Amino acid sequence: MAKLMARAWLLRSVLAKFHICSSRLHHRSGHADHSARMPPTSSPDCPRGAPQRNSFNWFLACTFASALGRNGYHIACAWILVAEGFGSPAVAVYFAIISVTELMASPLAGWMSDRLDRRLLYVFADAFRFAAMLTLGAILIVADMRWAIWVSAVVFASCDRIALTASQSMIPSVTAHIRLSTGNSIAFFLTQAGSLFAAALTGLLLHISTPACTFAVLSLAFALSVGLMLAVRQEQVVFRPEATGPAPRLIFDAQLLQLGAIYALLYTGGVLVSVIGPSFVIDELRGTAIVFGQLESAWSAGSIVGALLLIPLVRAARVSVLQFVILGLTACTFATLKILDLPWSLLSFAILGTLYNLGRVAVEVMLQSHVPIAALGRAKGALHSAGVLLGVILFGFIAIAGNTVRPSSVFLAYAVVLAGGTLILSIWRAADTKDDAR
Repeated sequence: MAKLMARAWLLRSVLAKFHICSSRLHHRSGHADHSARMPPTSSPDCPRGAPQRNSFNWFLACTFASALGRNGYHIACAWILVAEGFGSPAVAVYFAIISVTELMASPLAGWMSDRLDRRLLYVFADAFRFAAMLTLGAILIVADMRWAIWVSAVVFASCDRIALTASQSMIPSVTAHIRLSTGNSIAFFLTQAGSLFAAALTGLLLHISTPACTFAVLSLAFALSVGLMLAVRQEQVVFRPEATGPAPRLIFDAQLLQLGAIYALLYTGGVLVSVIGPSFVIDELRGTAIVFGQLESAWSAGSIVGALLLIPLVRAARVSVLQFVILGLTACTFATLKILDLPWSLLSFAILGTLYNLGRVAVEVMLQSHVPIAALGRAKGALHSAGVLLGVILFGFIAIAGNTVRPSSVFLAYAVVLAGGTLILSIWRAADTKDDAR
């Protein structure tokens, strides 16, 4: 009798633990994420905590490696186009090609991310980027650099959107054991750490070696990223319908539209730095590739700080209010580049990087709190399409203006656009339905 009672007690304990874990995972997979108010799944009651932490660690290492390759590619392409005498218009065309490609690829990448295995999508995209960068390095030896870079931008941008959409949509599941804001901040911190390392490494490689060698070295980052993602544990908690079945609805309400507008303004500001940065260094700062690497390093260092700032700030202010403060400060900082010289201009770029990434993390947290995980891929695709569309319009003006407008004047003009957009968004601000991002 005593043995039967002991076995019954043991069975009830196991079922109780299983119920705790499964109920938490079911809550995260079917509805908008409210992890800030949920107890972590790494508690003693849930035996899945240790594998979840290990999976998250592999995911972070993969994020670092991929960011290194991605940012290194953009920096190298932008600098080579300017250094070879093609100027800002060629760089603007390069980023316009990327933007148009991303504009078309983002909705498809979002759909694929909600329907297919996000982990395998990421592996496929980064493996293709590894091969594409090796091919580009070889082509640059015998072909026209400008056209080779422009054509490579189409392939790279397509794979880039698939990889980023898939990986960022995985964040709510791989961070199930911690707060959503903390998980996003850590992931963005590693992304910017990879970008910072890429800025320093790419500037050095361009200074001491050929473009072909530079791309060959940078391609290894994507090979490493593929291996690390294969070590990430695939969580079977997100409902994805069959290819022929109905997809969960994505509702474009006022909150989502506001997030799209904020993302568009932030994204365009970040890309503007990449487009105008090389010409700003050469024409106004009279710098070399080393100085350009320092500029990109300052931006990335600020972005690292911005990725971590959300953790303490989210306790003191509402994220929805913080976003408007970030946009206003970004406009002011862009305007200061008209009057600053070295080394103060590097400080301005560091501040811009801080505000940019702080705003991006805030948008991600709000989006993941507002949209169900099963529709998160399409939501991210829609937001990125809005950002790319604004960027394409801006690149059109830069390409038309050519070299007749000073780079600092372009920064000042965007500061005016940013200030006007912030004012309009603050007047017609969407009501906060909840504050889950806290």
